[in-house]
Amino acid sequence: MQVQGSAATEVQALVRQEVDAYLAERAKREAERTKKIALISTKGTLDMAYPPLILATTAAALGWDAAIFFTFYGLNIIHRQKQTKLRVAPLGNPAMPMPVPNLIGAIPGMTSIGTSVMRSMFKSHGVASIDDLLEAAVASGVRLMPCAMTMDVFGYKTTDFMDGAEAPCGAATFLDWASDADVSLFI
Repeated sequence: MQVQGSAATEVQALVRQEVDAYLAERAKREAERTKKIALISTKGTLDMAYPPLILATTAAALGWDAAIFFTFYGLNIIHRQKQTKLRVAPLGNPAMPMPVPNLIGAIPGMTSIGTSVMRSMFKSHGVASIDDLLEAAVASGVRLMPCAMTMDVFGYKTTDFMDGAEAPCGAATFLDWASDADVSLFI
């Protein structure tokens, strides 16, 4: 019985050694693996263009792989003609820094005023413009992935989008890329 107990202890020690070696190798591979962030951008307003672009460019600066899937109104962010006209509407927007009653928000010109105020706030605090963030995204390798289905629905063409945007893709293509992402966000 003593021999069997000793053999069992030796086997357990060998198994533990093998498991420890496997776990150490796995931890090493995980530490060397590039992290990924997958973002879905669905809104095409000035205030909603910032979050995906800031997150993606920051992730890229940290060495992560980053992609933004632009769908529905999020396509406006990378649309050549619409990206420079992104607005923020005070009407029904309770999160505005200075809440605007709906009656005042409905007055013609209030969206332009709200947009100007927001742009001014960002500029005075040294926040990069949308154009600057898009340029940084392209330069740092962030994948800008326009949704093909939404493009078809809205009648957009590939040439409508900025340089640096990828060829249109579907949800399956984006999901395949995002399937092993460390961070996934719907914005």
